Amino acid sequence: MLSTLMSTHQDITQLLLRATDGEQRAVDVLLPAVYDELRQIADRCLRRERADHTLQTTALVHEAYLKLIDQRQVHWQNRAHFFAIAAQAMRRILVNHAKGVNRLKRGGNRDRVPLDDAVAFTPDQDIDLVALDEAMQRLAAFDPRKSKLVELRFFGGMSVEESAEVLGIAPATVKRDWNFAKAWLLREITKGDCATETN
Repeated sequence: MLSTLMSTHQDITQLLLRATDGEQRAVDVLLPAVYDELRQIADRCLRRERADHTLQTTALVHEAYLKLIDQRQVHWQNRAHFFAIAAQAMRRILVNHAKGVNRLKRGGNRDRVPLDDAVAFTPDQDIDLVALDEAMQRLAAFDPRKSKLVELRFFGGMSVEESAEVLGIAPATVKRDWNFAKAWLLREITKGDCATETN
């Protein structure tokens, strides 16, 4: 099983490298090879959305995949790098979607994202997706690695070990950064909620 998994990871990495070099056959084979994992990432992202969300899993996967394949400047390092960028693309798609819906509502209710137990800032708490994105941008301004880690774990659903591989740091550092980032983002988002309630 492990050798099959390693072979699959190596195969995907090879396909990514060949696709980066412009080989159309690799591009054609890549989507079926990564589709299930992209669906899992999309499912995790959309599970946190409200029940009547208009963006469906398949649409999110396809839109993200088109953005990924269209990035000719990216030199894919490996499959973990690909899925990290996929999580980033899905985050941007969902945030842009939420902003578009909010514009239509003229500042109405923002999309609330429930945080599950695996990556919760606090149990059973809903987080405003646009507010989370804005807080992540502020975090990235002074600590890009911690912001990237939130993207990998929260949006990408990556484990501590997978995140460590993508970021090139030790799992213990991932755990410390994750604890800091969760607390910092919760404070920032809560601060924003308090300011809104007082107005």
